[in-house]
Amino acid sequence: MNETLRAHADTIIREAIRAVLPDEAVRRALEGFAPGGGRVLLVAAGKAAWQMAHAAVAALGSVDGGVVVTKYGHVKGEIPGVACYEAGHPVPDENSFAATAAALDLVQGLTAGDTVLFLLSGGGSALFEKPLIPGAELQDITGQLLACGADIVEINTIRKRLSAVKGGRFALACAPAKVYSIVLSDILGDPLDMIASGPAAPDSSTCADAQAIAAKYGLRLSDAARALLGQETPKELTNVETQITGSVRQLCAAAAAACEKLGYRPVLLTDRLDCEAREAGRFLADIARTHAGSGEKLAYLAGGETVVHLTGHGLGGRNQELALAAVPGLAGLAAAVFSVGSDGTDGPTDA
Repeated sequence: MNETLRAHADTIIREAIRAVLPDEAVRRALEGFAPGGGRVLLVAAGKAAWQMAHAAVAALGSVDGGVVVTKYGHVKGEIPGVACYEAGHPVPDENSFAATAAALDLVQGLTAGDTVLFLLSGGGSALFEKPLIPGAELQDITGQLLACGADIVEINTIRKRLSAVKGGRFALACAPAKVYSIVLSDILGDPLDMIASGPAAPDSSTCADAQAIAAKYGLRLSDAARALLGQETPKELTNVETQITGSVRQLCAAAAAACEKLGYRPVLLTDRLDCEAREAGRFLADIARTHAGSGEKLAYLAGGETVVHLTGHGLGGRNQELALAAVPGLAGLAAAVFSVGSDGTDGPTDA
């Protein structure tokens, strides 16, 4: 690979990710934070939970208690007054359940003057969970959803109905306290009720949606799980204020600005990429081949969330699959495709 291309891509990627780093995003969002005069409790869930919580406590000085749950290997140290848990992702495990139980215990008995600072990021669907069915069954259903090619909206529509905290139910558990939610978005279009399955957001999906998804993918469900798909989730919440920060759109805009600094003309193809990873890789390689030899320095950008359809014992890793699918189409070109997960890891792999 051309080393100049590699160096430029590295610069562009770093500049883009710097624009949506959790610590800076939280500091910005807290500029308008006005607690109600009572206790301030912190709950953070997701792959960026530790960084978000660390930044929040540093900005506020202290909190009156807190729980953080993040992916294994993502806790970087102690946070004063906050219990930190590491748990399973993308499939919830016993630590996910224990951490969420601790968070629910923390918010019991709050008053209208209390505030729950709720910090949410990608991965929260697996990490923040109290199942309404046996944990082993939830793990099996999650595995089915991840392997069948369902997109994240479909997956989370099912997850919400099987959970005591998703689909707005965590916000209900905090009532009458105010929930001030800061969300790092990892889903196309920033739908609050789908990011980490919306623990503090009214649910826009319906029972009919969930039942149709289960039928579409032939999910193996117990009678109890099927019954839960027929129960509605909260459609209105009055105790929640939310700020979205660090979205895919912001990341793409920062990448485009970095491209311009390096002399490239950035072309944003989409910030709502939503297809099989291998299809995206082939498509990007086709674009590179179509415009090869134009004499213009071009940088094509696409942000979003691709999916991988697993077969056999495959693990996934959408970025690796996208890049490998692009390789044949790039042969002989002065071009390169870079695929990056903004959270720093490629699914359940070691990449």
